[in-house]
Amino acid sequence: MIRQLKKFTLQMVAGANIATILIMLIIGFSGYINPVRHPMMANIGLTFPAFLLINMGFLAFWVIVQPKGIIIPIAGFLICYTPIRTFVPLNIPKDPPKGALKVLSYNVWHFAEGQEPGNGREAILEYILQQHADIVCLQEASSGNPEEVDAMMKKQFPYQASSDSPGKEKLSIFSKYPILGQEKIDYASKGNASAAFKLNIEGDTVLVINNHLETTGLSFEDKAQFKNLVKGNLDRKESQHESQRLIDKLGKASSIRAPQAEAVARYIQDHQQMSIICCGDFNDGPLSYTHQTIAKGLTDCYVETGNGPGISYHRGGFYVRIDNIICTKDLKPFQCKVDAKISTSDHYPIYCWVKKPVKP
Repeated sequence: MIRQLKKFTLQMVAGANIATILIMLIIGFSGYINPVRHPMMANIGLTFPAFLLINMGFLAFWVIVQPKGIIIPIAGFLICYTPIRTFVPLNIPKDPPKGALKVLSYNVWHFAEGQEPGNGREAILEYILQQHADIVCLQEASSGNPEEVDAMMKKQFPYQASSDSPGKEKLSIFSKYPILGQEKIDYASKGNASAAFKLNIEGDTVLVINNHLETTGLSFEDKAQFKNLVKGNLDRKESQHESQRLIDKLGKASSIRAPQAEAVARYIQDHQQMSIICCGDFNDGPLSYTHQTIAKGLTDCYVETGNGPGISYHRGGFYVRIDNIICTKDLKPFQCKVDAKISTSDHYPIYCWVKKPVKP
């Protein structure tokens, strides 16, 4: 009787483990689902780490109770290798070679003006200058004192350019190399934008695309309610209501963001003869349609050379990597990192080195 009960229990656990793997697989490849047609499915990729942890729990269970059963969770990890690596990559660090360019992307949150005690603008600018990057791309870069920003950045960057969205959100680029020209990427948005800048890097023309795609649309109150939801501070009825409301809001934002991502991807395709660095705030996770669309055929510098989840947004209960640096295959990335040392903005900066293409 006890043996039969144990067998039945193990079969139930095995079934639950397999079901978890199937869900993990669906979520892991949910980035191929267009949010315009299926907005409710747009953000399920954010739940991927939960099912990854559950599968790890099953692995621990099988190791302790029935070692032969470890084949199930291990098979799950292998089947879901691609989304796992995209979400939480592990790489052996390699030092950037001589001649590699350091690229830094940072959503500076309007330099945290009025958000943080002290001088947020000064703290952010000092951090940027300390990085000694070759190219810096900033999002939400408008400031109450643009003269100070320009003056400080000119200490290291003789070349500067910017592009404004219809809502006057500012994208800025600061470069140690000449900026030959710029072009706004055309897509519908009230307050967000993408812009391409042509740089002359020692005789090579490199296209740098700076992005700030559609925001989630969540207010501070929405994010506070999300925190309460995660912490279990809401009753069942409130939880259901808030969950549905947040899913609807996130789905709507994703359906707006999808055509923007497609426009950026088309622009990249139209300029594929050039070396391209595409970076910025995608406002979407690593398993999203936005990320999958833009990164297709390119190298995600963080996935290729970074380590861990690389959480870049750290406010309001949403902890996810939404800031990216992506490049064409002729550029090799090194040591991509999301730097949590500075928390002045609601985003952490992301940087990496890329090696310029070698002329034959």
